[in-house]
Amino acid sequence: MARLHSILFLSVLCYVATAKKILLSTPRMDDSQSSHVTQTYTYVCHPSRFNDLGLNMEYFGYCNKSLPFEVRAKDLVDRLSLTEKVGQLGDQANGVPRVGLPKYYWWSEALHGVSDFGDTATFFNATIPGATSFPTPISMVSSFNVTLWKTIGQVVSTEARAMNNLGQAGLTYWSPNMNVVRDPRWGRALETPGEDPFVVGTYASTYVRGLQDVEGTENTTDLNSRPLKVAACCKHYAAYDVDNWFGIKREGIDVSVREQDMLETFVKPFEMCINDGDVSSVMCSYNRINGIPACADRRLLLDTIRKEWNLHGYIVSDCDSIEVMYKNHKWLNDTPEAAVAQALKAGLDLDCGAYYTKYGGNAVVQGKVREADVDKALKNLYVVLMRVGFFDGSPQFESLGKADICSEGHRNLAIEAARQGMVLLKNDDAVLPLNGQDIKSIALVGPHANVTTTMIGNYHGIPCGYTSPLDAFKQSIGNVLYAIDCADVSCNNGSSFSPAIQAAKDADATVIVAGLDLTVEAEQLDREDLLLPGNQTQFINQVASASKGPVVLVIISAGGVDISFAKANPNIKAILWTGYPGEQGGHGIADVIFGKYNPGGRLPLTWYEKDYVDLIPMTSLQLRPLDSLNYPGRTYKFFNGSTVYPFGYGLSYTTFGLSLTAPNIAFDIPLNKFQKCRDLNYTEGASKPSCPGVLIDDLGHQCDSLTVGFDVEVANVGEKDGSEVVFVYWSPPRSIVDAPIKQIIAFSKVFVAAGESTSTHFDFNVCKSLELVDYKGYKLLASGVHKIIVGNNDGSFQVPINFQT
Repeated sequence: MARLHSILFLSVLCYVATAKKILLSTPRMDDSQSSHVTQTYTYVCHPSRFNDLGLNMEYFGYCNKSLPFEVRAKDLVDRLSLTEKVGQLGDQANGVPRVGLPKYYWWSEALHGVSDFGDTATFFNATIPGATSFPTPISMVSSFNVTLWKTIGQVVSTEARAMNNLGQAGLTYWSPNMNVVRDPRWGRALETPGEDPFVVGTYASTYVRGLQDVEGTENTTDLNSRPLKVAACCKHYAAYDVDNWFGIKREGIDVSVREQDMLETFVKPFEMCINDGDVSSVMCSYNRINGIPACADRRLLLDTIRKEWNLHGYIVSDCDSIEVMYKNHKWLNDTPEAAVAQALKAGLDLDCGAYYTKYGGNAVVQGKVREADVDKALKNLYVVLMRVGFFDGSPQFESLGKADICSEGHRNLAIEAARQGMVLLKNDDAVLPLNGQDIKSIALVGPHANVTTTMIGNYHGIPCGYTSPLDAFKQSIGNVLYAIDCADVSCNNGSSFSPAIQAAKDADATVIVAGLDLTVEAEQLDREDLLLPGNQTQFINQVASASKGPVVLVIISAGGVDISFAKANPNIKAILWTGYPGEQGGHGIADVIFGKYNPGGRLPLTWYEKDYVDLIPMTSLQLRPLDSLNYPGRTYKFFNGSTVYPFGYGLSYTTFGLSLTAPNIAFDIPLNKFQKCRDLNYTEGASKPSCPGVLIDDLGHQCDSLTVGFDVEVANVGEKDGSEVVFVYWSPPRSIVDAPIKQIIAFSKVFVAAGESTSTHFDFNVCKSLELVDYKGYKLLASGVHKIIVGNNDGSFQVPINFQT
């Protein structure tokens, strides 16, 4: 992976607020069951709290800080009856006052800021009226800036801990969403990091590190005792990306997935999130996979997440998944007790729902599951709560308070994140940035011209405040002709577009802010087509035709939109895609259009032409082209047709040149008698190597020495400072059937001043980065000539691999 260069410089934040150790109320630790406790404490094992309960804390081993977490968790579990145990297995854990255990609400969200979505664990009020709302993940990932991703995670967790100190937030956050966007119609694309599994896994593990890592403890040897700032969760596992497509819903769908696609696309990011991010939780999804509900699949949960990947944490269901298993899937015609037993035995620790608490006791009594399975689940849960400070407190975060939420530094970071996520798609005649000397007035029109809530997407909280495009434009240029035209994104309000057309005729330049919103793409709402909704296209064309000056089209959306009409329209000189840019999205848009910021974002999704959706149903999870049904491939890895804009596309106000220092390297790998050659399918007439490939697991420690390093010189030959994303792709040996066209193995965001150049270094391990998953589900290193491509074919070199038998 590349040695990533930071282009983000932040001042050190000074935390001045002091949080009290005793609060009047808090949602995440509730002693309301006990009439003896009049105050709620910020952590469980506080001597005064036990005194209030009439208990002696020294009697309870789970409060003995000198003992390992696993021992303490066992002590707590061993004190509970079966009824009490199952009462703790739901997202709203009941608590057991007689042993000093309070209620706990597990469900909090932090997808792109602290959210009040979910149960009552996190909320806003007059004390803390809001938290910083950053761009949604599809926008954050388009920056391709790993440093930015982690910094945002750190800020979000800082605000979460500050709110927790004030009794308004939990400690366990079910974020990020890291499902690969396989189909452009998926409604939840705004929540995700795009279509490339490596990028998705890198984003998720980096954001998780930002949320979870406690400074100085990142490299703790015993990961089950590593302290957590907050506990994150990678979701939704696995092969989940259909919500509601023409009545086919996520709660009932049974997806057919090849093992090849599961390994290289659908589960690979989760493996990275666990191994690289050390995430403390994974959430399983509603759907069935090849007939088995994801939340009851022992091979997926216990064997893979827990044993193979060695999760240090707990596994939770998507909310009401066990009920869905029983009522919708009707899997094995199970009773509720049998469904609960199946999930527990598969390794599901926590039920976001009520089935574990309602039916778990009977499932044990009926002999369908062992009480020991309940015990294991609880121990996994309590160890995480101990690591996050629920039982012992976290002194290093006690000083965080109101001043650490919605601070000026956090607001500026939200502006910077919005800027970095902008992707410039068209800039004919270098019309952008708009020149203040020539442009004295701006017509600002379109359904999103004065948008606020739309910019923060979903799974949001209450933001610190909004800067709409209109607000930002008024701050950037004195004369803004704002026209109220479309009542909503459909532009079907029945009125003419006269106000917008007149403004365009009068102004020196016109900016149309259009696109999608949550009425078109959202959770439980997949798209039916790839077009702008309603009469938007007509609106844009009419305004562009009437405009006196250059027209800039701004698209707010997550999924790609077929805007070929705008791309080809000579009156529309520039197109800017924003994603859902967060509370400060208006600043990001204005700063790019007026040249305060040079755009450097790149598309994290392929933008297909509109006819693509007519060629393949959304319910087909096949990634590779399927000739028998004339299905095209999916994502840039397997689709070779024409696009509106390809994955990774993005323009700048300057020009970069990439120069590769290619290594002269080849690997001749000797095999012993226990290392067997594996067959691969080749295209007809192709020359087949004597040893097509070897299992990577069989190569073992030989892989350690199979490394490649190289440098890429990035020169800014234009007149403006700017940032370039350097992508490194791998293209497998030619003629291997079903191999990807290419796929990302590394990337780096590089800032280069005008007229300057800088070098960025990449290292990769051949076994890890050139891994090929064959049709049988084997992970192989293939022999032959592998190609490493830098940028948009700015340079390449070959890595020949030969096995000596």
